[in-house]
Amino acid sequence: MFHSRWLQLPLYLGLILAQGVYVVQFWSELIHLVEAAFGNDEALRLLVKSVGYKAEILNEGGQLKLNETIVMLAVLGLIDVVMISNLLIMVIVGGYETFVSRLKLEGHPDQPEWLDHVNASVLKVKLATAIIGISSIHLLKTFINANNIEEKVLIWQTIIHVAFLFSALAIAATDRLLSGNSAHKH
Repeated sequence: MFHSRWLQLPLYLGLILAQGVYVVQFWSELIHLVEAAFGNDEALRLLVKSVGYKAEILNEGGQLKLNETIVMLAVLGLIDVVMISNLLIMVIVGGYETFVSRLKLEGHPDQPEWLDHVNASVLKVKLATAIIGISSIHLLKTFINANNIEEKVLIWQTIIHVAFLFSALAIAATDRLLSGNSAHKH
């Protein structure tokens, strides 16, 4: 039974592949942003479509024009990709270390500091806070682009974000109660 933990290895390898997809997505969007900044109309159209900006901002010649809102939405999209990528790293490294096998990184100069004290409980709290950060970025993008988003979507995204906040607080409180009880037992 103990060796069944190795069945999780393909799952973590799959997450590493997903990380690769996020790297490709990041570079694709960054290239579109840079090309749009240098006047490439097709890159600008792709960028506007990817950020969900529906208002046509036209210059004197009747062409789509890059503006601060589009740049901000694109940059927030890049930050979102990075935060999700960080979440993947926490799950891959922390999950493997906690549930499959030790990585034997003690003393390695690149060892993440959080890995020293990772366990299932700490991992849950870290994941919950990372999800709140990602949700915050999505909510900020929604509010910046509020003119192009239905009111119902705005309300539901806010409710879901608040639910994430309460869930994270509940996880942290439960963790604190459980770790406090185990400290009293020892």
